[in-house]
Amino acid sequence: MKPKLLLGMNLSPAWAQVLQKHGWEAVHWSDVGDPRASDRDIMDWAATHRYVVFTHDLDFGTTLALTHEAGPSVLQVRAENILPDYLEDLVISALNQHEADLSSGALVIVDESRSRVRVLPI
Repeated sequence: MKPKLLLGMNLSPAWAQVLQKHGWEAVHWSDVGDPRASDRDIMDWAATHRYVVFTHDLDFGTTLALTHEAGPSVLQVRAENILPDYLEDLVISALNQHEADLSSGALVIVDESRSRVRVLPI
């Protein structure tokens, strides 16, 4: 079963439809939580509801590294242009390649040239 994706506030809600088109369950944080919520609240919600946090915010990866937590998994994009029209193929490829890691606990970083994975805890 594919992991579910929780889109961070720094990503366009349009990502949800793009991901769903490719068979991934996805929801934008603004549809399930307070847009002003802290990163910790978002991480806790994702862990409780078994979602992978999909974000452009480096703080989520940093939190995993500092706390040595085993989840939730985080998919982090590192690019200037983070719109689906530009990154769709790269993100879908990374999701497919790292699906098992994201399901079991990982930080997956996607940039314009590659993706890499760190198994949790870091």
